[in-house]
Order: sequence, then structure tokens, then C-alpha cells
Amino acid sequence: MKMKTVAVWLAVSTLIVPAGCANGGATETDKTQTTAGEAKTTYPLTMKNCGLDVAVEAAPQRAVTLNQSAAEILIRLGVGDRVVGSGYEIDKTPDDIAAQYKKIPILSAPGAEIKHEALLQAQPDFVYGSFASMFTADQAGERAELHKLDVPTYLTEFDCTYHETVANADFKLLFQEYRDLAAVFDVPSAGEKLVAEQQAVIDNALAAKKIDGTPKVMWFYSTYAGTPWAAGPGGLPQHISELVGVKNIFDDAKTKWAEVSWDEVAARNPDVIVLADLTRGEPNDTAQEKIDLLKKDPLTSRLDAVVNNRLITIPGRYMDPGHGSVQAVPALVDGLATVQ
Repeated sequence: MKMKTVAVWLAVSTLIVPAGCANGGATETDKTQTTAGEAKTTYPLTMKNCGLDVAVEAAPQRAVTLNQSAAEILIRLGVGDRVVGSGYEIDKTPDDIAAQYKKIPILSAPGAEIKHEALLQAQPDFVYGSFASMFTADQAGERAELHKLDVPTYLTEFDCTYHETVANADFKLLFQEYRDLAAVFDVPSAGEKLVAEQQAVIDNALAAKKIDGTPKVMWFYSTYAGTPWAAGPGGLPQHISELVGVKNIFDDAKTKWAEVSWDEVAARNPDVIVLADLTRGEPNDTAQEKIDLLKKDPLTSRLDAVVNNRLITIPGRYMDPGHGSVQAVPALVDGLATVQ
């Protein structure tokens, strides 16, 4: 591997789903009916999500997303105009949907979660989030309590329990999330279209991969009180590692996002470090801050990946469950081809 630091930012303009595609195609849910070749959701729609029964009486018109990635998924499904509020922004929105995203009111402080009072003030008829930690009494409110208020909720199956590993954490699970949401919003064909487009992104990236051996990779998300957090097993970074053919150095951790130590990182000495570039404002969130930290610290400056500048920068949302995580596949493939 030659000396190189690479930042990978991939265009995703092909992923926009026009709102006019609302009622075509098919869906896997048993709550749809087909008329003249077009699928349409039948309400009430009921489903099991993260162990809770969810009942949706009609297609949501005032949805609130608890985080940026969730809002972006709904925009991709062509229902961004039905999102009346969002929160917890972590990095720059993709250019092709930035104008639509900018129209959505942000209901939380920068880098913070939506609080229960702010959520209720938006008068939502549906709430969607990507992190279990957001559906708590101290944050947006517990899901069961929101259901009692006749506000159905959806939590990604990648985080039913905060940071717990997920046995079937793969892109099939993400694509089912798209289909579930498309059914909720009565746009099943938009869900199928998004699945097909994102599967093509994955297939094309894997067809182009050229990797020498099995590089050891650290997925470096951020630090908290100086302690690094890295991807463990049971999350999409681990699945992506397996697809691409690299070894996640913390694939034996107890959680999908592990609080590790720099001594552990040094002992495992990654060949490549993948850096999440975050703009939410926490210390060492940006990729440049991470690079500066790695190069200045006496211990980490001796890591093989740091000495040889085998550092790959990707947007932070690529490491979270959402449409951005699919872009992590070509980002990793292209990054490895550049630094090796």
C-alpha cells in the first residue's frame, strides 16, 4: 500500500424518487391491494416493528423524523413534503436533496435530539427515527406513550436496543425498512425503485473492487471524553467489511458501536482507518480533527495506517443506518484502491 490520504464523497443524484411515482410497482406487505397493475396501501396498516405493534390509520401528512438520515430517506421516497419537522443533524446533506431538506423545520438544537414538547408542538401523525436513544422519556418520548396519543412510530430495526448488535444487520434489512415506510406512506413503488437503485450501487461497486489481501480496517466514528468509538459486529459497517473483503479489527466487540481504547487500537494496528466526517460540533467530530489527533498523539502516530497515510474519509452518515450507508460500499472500494 502506498502513502495516500483519500477523502471519498460520492454523488447520489440517481437516488431521487419523484413524488409522481407514488402508486406503481409492488410491495411485500400484506396490507396492499393491486388495482389495474398498481399497488396501493390498504388502511389501517398494521405491522410489528422492534417488538411493538404499530397501527397506521391513514397515509401520514405530518411526519416528524428524529434525525437527519431518517428525513433523507423520506425525501428519497418522494414524501419529503409531508415531513413537518426533523432533528439531530450530523453532517452535510447530499447536494441533490439539499433544497428539499432545507424546507424541513429543524426542531432541535444543533447536534441535539428533539425533545417531547417540541415534537408534540409539531402535531405529528407519524414519527420515524434511527436511534433507540431518541425514543425515551427524556428525549422525544417513549414509543408506547406516543402510540397512546395516536401517533404511530417507526424505529429502524438496526437499533431496536441502543448499540446492541443485530444478528441480521445487512442491506436486506435496510431495504425492508424502505418497503415498510413506502407502505406506510402509500408509495410502495417508490420503495421498490429505491431498493433497485441502491442494490445497483452495491453491485457495481463490488464488481469493481480490486483489493490486495485482506486489509485490517478500523471504522473510526468519533471520540467521547478522549475515548474512541469504533464499529463492532452486528451493524452495517461490519456487513460492508464482509462484502468488500476487509477485516473489521473490532469484529469481536460486544456491541455494534464499541467504546475502545487507543491501546487496543495500537495492539490491533489497522492497515486502514476509515474516518467519519461529522459536522455536529462535538470534539474530534470532523475528519480533519481525527487526522490531527492521530498524527499528534505519540501512540497513534506510530500506527501503520497513520504512518503511511492510509486514511479514508467518508461522510459520517455513511456509518449510520440509512440510504447513505449504501454509499459506504463504493466509498470503501474506491478508497482502498487509492491508498493501497
